[in-house]
Amino acid sequence: MHWGCTRFIRSLAALAILLSSLPLGVSGPAEAASRIKDIADFEGVRDNLLVGYGLVVGLQGTGDTLLNAEFTRQSLIGMLERLGVNSRPSTAGGTDTLKPKDVAAVMVTATLPAFSRQGSRIDITVSSLGDSTSLQGGTLLVTPLVGADGEVYAVGQGQISSGFTAGGAASTVTKGVPTSGRIAAGAVVEREVAIDMSKMESVQVLLRNPDFTTARRIAQAINAYLGTEAARPSDPASVRLSVPARFHGDTVALLTDIEQLRVQPDQMAKVVIDDRTGTIVMGENVRISTVAIAQGNLTIRITETPQVSQPTPFSSGGTTTVVNRTDVQADEGADKKLAVLSQSITLQELVTGLNALGIGPRDLISILQAIKAAGALQAEIEVM
Repeated sequence: MHWGCTRFIRSLAALAILLSSLPLGVSGPAEAASRIKDIADFEGVRDNLLVGYGLVVGLQGTGDTLLNAEFTRQSLIGMLERLGVNSRPSTAGGTDTLKPKDVAAVMVTATLPAFSRQGSRIDITVSSLGDSTSLQGGTLLVTPLVGADGEVYAVGQGQISSGFTAGGAASTVTKGVPTSGRIAAGAVVEREVAIDMSKMESVQVLLRNPDFTTARRIAQAINAYLGTEAARPSDPASVRLSVPARFHGDTVALLTDIEQLRVQPDQMAKVVIDDRTGTIVMGENVRISTVAIAQGNLTIRITETPQVSQPTPFSSGGTTTVVNRTDVQADEGADKKLAVLSQSITLQELVTGLNALGIGPRDLISILQAIKAAGALQAEIEVM
């Protein structure tokens, strides 16, 4: 074989190896695309919320006042009775002497991750339910954690880590929230959420930000990778994937490959406004039709500067009086200019033009709302 022909064949082989290492179904630059695992979830692979009611003991006089928290007193009596301790009054008209200050009723919350196995541990959060002032140094007693179906999925117990309050007669320092804390690995999983992925014949890919275009791009990327029409968008929020025959019994391998595929998520033209902090976030697809903007406020400043008037020295008839001095100034915003924004300007041009008017975030919120009311803002405004 000729040497030049051999060199050409080796070059084609190297090119084929390079192309085979690239993911299929990807359009556009890789850095502009996102992995499917970062913009979507798979049906059934989800967390489960748990909640429970329990008692915290060992507090340094910062527990619930039993006269104000009847549920704490009843819970304490019930717990002691289960342990064989009778804490009720000895006679019908006896006085209840159960008045500890180191016990608090709490709500315990946790998140049970998907595929958690029996015996594994999860973190829990403990929050005061009564009038306890601090949970610092307390210990949570055995607390069952139930799911939405009423079944017990975990049991929590342990030392609470929370904020604190310290101070004296003149000053107090508080760090964190003393009435709420966490217990790292404080609950043991007792029941598993059964999910058998090996027998799944179809999988739903759930978009975190529903969008028609993004759902179609995900389906196209999956089909290009599998080489078959296995994925089809059901609606803007989901894509149904039929498990190909070669992946039957090995759905995990299929989802592992699919979640690494990259697609370019589409974005709606939206302006998000937080009126409390003056924060404004605008997407790159925001466009504005031709519009003229003038911004100016009438500001009136009134300054009172009282002055003391005294008589001349050795005067027999003069008295010391206070003379009022008032200075009134009106600023009508005469230095503000009228700006014309051209049709279909970009986000950068919009920000540059409004900054040229000397407009702050607060005034910019009003301007954007006025532009939207005039029909010139081609975007959705969402006020938080």
